[in-house]
Amino acid sequence: MHITQKGLVEMNRIERLNLINSLSGIKPANLIGTINEDGTENLAIFSSVVHLGSNPALFGFVLRPRGEVRRHTHENILSTDVYTINFVHTSFIKQAHFTSIKAKSNESEFVLSELTPEYIEHFQAPFVQESTVKLGMRFVEEIPIKTNGTSLIIGQVEHILIPDHIILDGGHIDLEALEIAGISGLNTYYSLNKIAHLPYVREDSKITDLS
Repeated sequence: MHITQKGLVEMNRIERLNLINSLSGIKPANLIGTINEDGTENLAIFSSVVHLGSNPALFGFVLRPRGEVRRHTHENILSTDVYTINFVHTSFIKQAHFTSIKAKSNESEFVLSELTPEYIEHFQAPFVQESTVKLGMRFVEEIPIKTNGTSLIIGQVEHILIPDHIILDGGHIDLEALEIAGISGLNTYYSLNKIAHLPYVREDSKITDLS
């Protein structure tokens, strides 16, 4: 099959949406937790979280255009400067997916999805208690993407909550042991299986070094 740009434009909107979102492969499933100035907690699922740097520790995620639909995650981050990123596990993918519901500003997706908010001292944003890997983030900057009206939200890691035994030699995390979930497209979920751990490739490395 060969699909051209013209073919994409002429494609059914939902079919195009699913196809293009699936072409980026399996992406991390994360729940982003925020709170507004009135104390209403917000929780939303994202599949666009990406590592941007290690020193300082930066992560970004993409926010869809606001338009006529209010983006509570966006509004809360701009008003409080803090948010959380929580890994989704295969044990609660249905609850995590349910946070995509269009909730009212005075409704909490924590309540609607039956997930549990959790707080740490001196940090305003709610974590997800059911998640075992959680990041407390401080908003750094927003980069508008003019082509389609989305924005890249960049934050710096202030807190990492993670079980001690999950961190392997060299700082690697055993994602398989945590039963982390991934997303393809908008609503297809996968479990992750570790295939290999390969050495760093240096200038004098040979392909046989990887066997």
